[in-house]
Amino acid sequence: MTIAPAKEFLKQSEFEQLLDYRRSVANIYADLRRSDLSDEETCRRFRAQRDHLFASHPQSALSEVQRANFKALPYYPYDPKWRLVLPVNTKVEQETIKVELQGDGLVRMQRFGQIEFEVAGRAVSLSLFWVMGYGGGIFLPFRDLTNEETTYGGGRYLLDTIKHADLGHEDNRLVIDFNYAYNPSCAYNPRWHCPLAPRENWLPVAISAGEQRYPD
Repeated sequence: MTIAPAKEFLKQSEFEQLLDYRRSVANIYADLRRSDLSDEETCRRFRAQRDHLFASHPQSALSEVQRANFKALPYYPYDPKWRLVLPVNTKVEQETIKVELQGDGLVRMQRFGQIEFEVAGRAVSLSLFWVMGYGGGIFLPFRDLTNEETTYGGGRYLLDTIKHADLGHEDNRLVIDFNYAYNPSCAYNPRWHCPLAPRENWLPVAISAGEQRYPD
């Protein structure tokens, strides 16, 4: 992954910078989907690339002051048990959920499917949403029992294909790898406003994988 030198960003408008950031995120996820490294090495490389992007890009979720003091994002150690490949149950009520966001207005998300799995012998499920509007995309936010302790209190994201957070498919099943769970932008500073997991995606178990709470 390459990122334009800082001096090059000075020549770009804010929207061009954002385009470059989105392109960089897309490249990181494309790298992991086509990687021929082990799952653990692929995850390690992904995290290093994401650290570099957060530290160096003007459109990072971090403020300029945070970037100046940045060392690395905190993560749980990679654990292969959290990598799942699951079918999507589409026999669900396709309800539309409306979320009002400051600055962005009304966001509508339609439930289109559900994934089911077990954590420590307990059966749980998460709803999958399609963000409605031009283009759209799959969105999978969740909360779990690690929130407020080791992870961000508002929950985390796993998939957001509008922002290129896409782990892919295997054999027509969705890759659900919680080692790649990440914080919404609002976890880093209050200038961001993010849609959080609806109540149906609050898991009664601990997902001890992926990104932890940012210490700032």
